[in-house]
Amino acid sequence: MTDKRVEEKVALPTEESRNQSRRAFLKGTAAVAGGVLFTKAASADYDPKKAVAPYAGKKEITEPLKDGPWRKRLGFGVRKYPYGVPSPDVSYIQRRTLEWLTPDSMASITMTPLQHLHGIITPNGLHFERFHGGAADIKAKDHRLVIHGLVERPLIFTVDDLKRFPSISRIHFIECPANGAMEWKGVQLNSVQWTHGMMSCVEYTGVRLSDLLKEAGIKLDKARWIIPEGADASGMSRSIPLEIAMDDCFVAYAQNGEPLRREQGYPIRLVVPGCEANMWVKYLRRIKVSDVPLQHREETSKYTELMPDGTAQRFSWYMEPNSVITYPSPDFKMQGPGKYYVRGLAWSGRGKVAHVDVSFDGGKNWHEAHFTSPVLDKAWTRFEIEWDWDGSEAFLMSRVTDETGYVQPPMPQMRAIEGTNNVYHRTAMVTWRVHAWNSKNGGLIENVQY
Repeated sequence: MTDKRVEEKVALPTEESRNQSRRAFLKGTAAVAGGVLFTKAASADYDPKKAVAPYAGKKEITEPLKDGPWRKRLGFGVRKYPYGVPSPDVSYIQRRTLEWLTPDSMASITMTPLQHLHGIITPNGLHFERFHGGAADIKAKDHRLVIHGLVERPLIFTVDDLKRFPSISRIHFIECPANGAMEWKGVQLNSVQWTHGMMSCVEYTGVRLSDLLKEAGIKLDKARWIIPEGADASGMSRSIPLEIAMDDCFVAYAQNGEPLRREQGYPIRLVVPGCEANMWVKYLRRIKVSDVPLQHREETSKYTELMPDGTAQRFSWYMEPNSVITYPSPDFKMQGPGKYYVRGLAWSGRGKVAHVDVSFDGGKNWHEAHFTSPVLDKAWTRFEIEWDWDGSEAFLMSRVTDETGYVQPPMPQMRAIEGTNNVYHRTAMVTWRVHAWNSKNGGLIENVQY
C-alpha cells in the first residue's frame, strides 16, 4: 500500500552545531521531496507467466540427501582451537580496505561487511577499524588514566581501579563521520561494505564517565568541556561538551563480553553514544576538564564540514538517522523471480528508531517494514519486509524516521545545503537498482547515483 505520511515534520535539536542548520533545511520535506522516479525497463527474456514460484530458488526433492565425507569420519576435538574461530567455509566474510583509499601498508581504515552480518551485534573480529597513528600495543598493567583540570582532586587510575567502580553494559553503534564520504561527489561503489562499512554495533562494558568525574570532584560551576586524549602515537583528542560527557558516556574496558581488542583501544576507550567515532578516544590516558574547547588538530584540520561558500561548520557531534538495505544489495545477485524478504539496518544518534519505510520503485510508493530485533537507544535496529519480485527492473530504497521525528532525506537535499566538497555525515538514502531478470545479467544489482 502507498504511504500516506506525506508531510512528516523534522524536529530541530536544541544544541548549537552543524546539525541545526541541516535539520532546519530538511524540515517538512525529507519524506517525499527529491523523490526519484525511474522508468522500468522491459526484459526480452522475462515471461511473467513463469514467475509463480513462492520463493526464489525453490526446488522440489528429486533425489535423497547424499552423505559427504564429514559423515564418514570423526570431527576435530575441542582442544584444536582454544580460542574459537569461524568455519573456513565463511572465510570470505572479512573486514576489508579499499586500496586506493588507504594505499599505505598501515591501512588506517578497514570496513565491516554489513551485508553478511545478522542481528545487531558485530563480531569483534569484524569490527571496523580507523587509526590515526596505527594500533597501539599496550599492556594493561602499565596503563594509567589521569583526570585533571577543573576538579577538586586530580586522580590517576589503573585499569584494575576502574573495574572496582559500578559497571554498566550497553549496546551502541559506532560510526565514522566519513562513512559513505565518496558518495558526496557521486562515486559509485557496488558494495554495502564500501558505502556503509565504516561502522559497527557492539555491547560495551565499563564505568560511567560521570562517576569518575564526580570522584575527582568536578567543578560544575566552571567546567564546560572535557578533553580526552589517547595514548597512541597520534595523541588523538577531541573537545566534548560537558552535557554530553555527563549524560551517557562511559569508559569501556570490554566489548562483546571480552576485553577490548588492540585495534579497538585496549585496554580502555571512551564511549560517546550517538556521536562521531573520533570522539570515542581509544587507548584513553587523560581527561582534562576545561572551560573552553581545545581546538585540537582533529577538530580543525579534520572533522569539520566544508560548506559551498567556503566556510566550515565548527563542531559536529551527533550522527543523524540513517538506514541501508543489506539484502538484496550489490553484494548479491537475485536468484530469479519469486518471494524475497528485503532486510536492512537503521540507526540514529538521537535515540531510538521509530519506523522504517521501504520503496521498490525508486521512491514512488513506500511501505512500512517491521522490526526483527530489539529497538534500542542509539543502536542498530533490524528491519524486514516481504517482496514479491516479478522479475522486472526495480529500485530498492529505505527511509528511517527516528523518535525525534527526523526523516532520512534523499541525496539531492543534502547536496543542496552542503554542496559536494563535504566528506562527513552523508546520511542520505541510497538506491539499489535491481536489473530485470534475463539470461544476460542474471539479476544484477548495482548502486545508483542520482
